[in-house]
Amino acid sequence: MTPQISSLLVANRGEIAVRIFRTARDLGLATVAVHSDPDADALHVRAADAAVRLPGAAPADTYLRGDLVIKAALAAGADAVHPGYGFLSENADFARQVQDSGLTWIGPPPEAIEAMASKTRAKELMRAAGVPLLDPVDPATATPADLPLLLKAAAGGGGRGMRVVRDLDALKEALRAASAEAVSAFGDGEVFAEPYVERGRHVEVQILADAHGTVWALGTRDCSLQRRHQKVIEEAPAPGLPDTLRESLHAAAVAAARAVSYRGAGTVEFLVTADGRPYFLEMNTRLQVEHPVTEAVFGLDLVALQLRVAEGAALPLTPPQPTGHAVEARLYAEDPAQDWRPQTGVLHTLDIPGQVRIDTGFTGGDTVGIHYDPMLAKVVAHAPTRAEAVRALAHALAGARIHGLTTNRELLVGSLRHPEFGAAQLDTGFYDRHLAALTETAPDAGTAALAAALAEAAPAPDAPLAARLGGWRNVRSQPQTRRYTSAGSEYEVQYHPVDHPGVRVLSAERHLVTLEVDGIRRMFHVKRNSNSTEVYVDSVLGAHTLTPVPRFPDPQDRTEPGSLLAPMPGTVVRVADGLAPGSHVTAGQPLLWLEAMKMEHRILAPASGTLTALHAVTGQQVEFGALLAVVQEEPQP
Repeated sequence: MTPQISSLLVANRGEIAVRIFRTARDLGLATVAVHSDPDADALHVRAADAAVRLPGAAPADTYLRGDLVIKAALAAGADAVHPGYGFLSENADFARQVQDSGLTWIGPPPEAIEAMASKTRAKELMRAAGVPLLDPVDPATATPADLPLLLKAAAGGGGRGMRVVRDLDALKEALRAASAEAVSAFGDGEVFAEPYVERGRHVEVQILADAHGTVWALGTRDCSLQRRHQKVIEEAPAPGLPDTLRESLHAAAVAAARAVSYRGAGTVEFLVTADGRPYFLEMNTRLQVEHPVTEAVFGLDLVALQLRVAEGAALPLTPPQPTGHAVEARLYAEDPAQDWRPQTGVLHTLDIPGQVRIDTGFTGGDTVGIHYDPMLAKVVAHAPTRAEAVRALAHALAGARIHGLTTNRELLVGSLRHPEFGAAQLDTGFYDRHLAALTETAPDAGTAALAAALAEAAPAPDAPLAARLGGWRNVRSQPQTRRYTSAGSEYEVQYHPVDHPGVRVLSAERHLVTLEVDGIRRMFHVKRNSNSTEVYVDSVLGAHTLTPVPRFPDPQDRTEPGSLLAPMPGTVVRVADGLAPGSHVTAGQPLLWLEAMKMEHRILAPASGTLTALHAVTGQQVEFGALLAVVQEEPQP
């Protein structure tokens, strides 16, 4: 008989560790965290009853060291290990080692993990179980009729090792790049090819199984809005599916679970074509990032059910009936307008209002580092209808105050309010079509700069009365001037203390400025941290991060024309073949590849010309702003 769990170690970090600890506390379990050195003061560490250090910073030295995690569990007196998602969550050897150490594994049997670990082997199993599949394509014999192709890493997920190929001449290089990325991410370079379905939908089924033969299919989720093959917005149930298709997806997911004698929570993912044909993609043998939307719709706690199943409890024969609709948005520290570039630094403020669920691993004042995924939080809204849930989520995100880092918040709001999304016209090409429009600079940055200037000029509340009154004289004087930059644009604000063209100042304090703009009253919340130069301005019109422009720029801030600077701290994982000083390059040509925060980023030639300097080598760790290379632009004819 499986012993009862009394103390739980979570072999993970961030929001998923915090979320699991929340359920563990509700069930009366003691909790144990593990942490790398950069995570010593992280929220998941602060949320646990006890914590054990994993020396080092890189995941390979810390959260991916199964031996150290098990040693930590035994030392802290834990009797069970929950892997969360990512890291070791789908590692069959780790699951066996946990069990061999006398600990309870909160996950499926190692044999089930192993069976689904390779996408190529999993597809063979699913074919035998009658689950519909896309036919594989041998890259060696591919013809133009097979295009476009999708290359995928056999041993992993999260978009790593994936490439879309639309030209046979690019196939060889794409295979090499996908394999190299797969080796880096998963230690296995196997890559396979299958047809790439244009405008397909990503639909998945949450399953939960016990050791007594019961398998639940807990509805569908749509996860079609993706960037770099990673999900951004998810919802349950998947809208607009005919009942027959929904039932066939449920049946296929249950068949997949039974084929590997599954236990615990898992997800079976499908690609649904525009004409409604479903094809098996993969089975994730763990909890999914988007599990909260299923919890909301079914009124369940999937982590609590995972723990009960691990203790040997039997599920009821049928799950509860779903109610309403739930939508989740992943809030990332990244810049969608700059090739989804991840952001690092201090998160000064994270405040999201409204009746929404927030799963996060951060609070205001925490630091977002370079070693891990840049997701800040998952924000979930649940309502009786899809339209109400979408509206509530968009409203909460629009009203959020997030200071210190560039995020995808505006992209999320724009996506949720986009006519295609509102009409449930969903497919994985959404951002290919709409990214440029969704990342345009908000038009009210000039008004935000005016609010920042007025707040800066306002006397402090504790200033002498004469100073507080002296700033607001009914005597016209020379205008004051302030300059700011925001999203790459510069704004110069010239203002009098009492009037501005088209704008009436109703009040101006250090942190709140009220303006009447074209007859409409608007409130602008202004915040400036003592240890930061940025000014943050939030209103219902949007959020702006403004950087004051010094009156006399530092000459040392200038760089040589054509300099390529590291846009983030990271590792140089590749240099273009044959690239050396003296090489001729063309505008937009990839020169270097940096890996940071679980994503790979290309460094492109800014113009056609000659590479005059190359300071980067493969394997080199670089800091933000480091000089990587210099391209001397060729003279224009």
